[in-house]
Amino acid sequence: MGCTQDILGDYHLTATTTEDEILRAAEAILHRRFQRGEAMSDPDAAGRILKMRLAHIAHEVFSVVFLDTRHRILAIEDLFQGSIDSCEVHPRVVIKRALELNAAAVILGHQHPSGDPEPSAADRALTSRLKQALSLVDIRLLDHFVVGGARAPISMAARGWV
Repeated sequence: MGCTQDILGDYHLTATTTEDEILRAAEAILHRRFQRGEAMSDPDAAGRILKMRLAHIAHEVFSVVFLDTRHRILAIEDLFQGSIDSCEVHPRVVIKRALELNAAAVILGHQHPSGDPEPSAADRALTSRLKQALSLVDIRLLDHFVVGGARAPISMAARGWV
């Protein structure tokens, strides 16, 4: 393997390191940094986590960051997978999992495999529907990020859409 990890957990690249190895190492670092119990105090941090988690996937994936009352991470999970241009999301599944984890808030994220992170009308409608459904069980929707390739993720909350 071209990417090695030493006993301190640091990664070292070699001349034969592949992109897949780099991505696996980056995901491991993210899991270590944002493991259960870490506070999600910086809104941009959620966007960075979701970008690292989703940007390289060739089909749509819908992820949820589940948070407690102090916005500490309970779990980050990919709940739905779709095709190259859509992903069917069921609010009931999001709510069920949030209740199982005793989450007080969530941050949503999905990627556009096309590389364009601009939220579609369907993305905005889904965000509104999820916000309404989650509020019925006292779970706050803090943000919904759309990831698109190398571009910065777009925060729907920053645009006033959450």
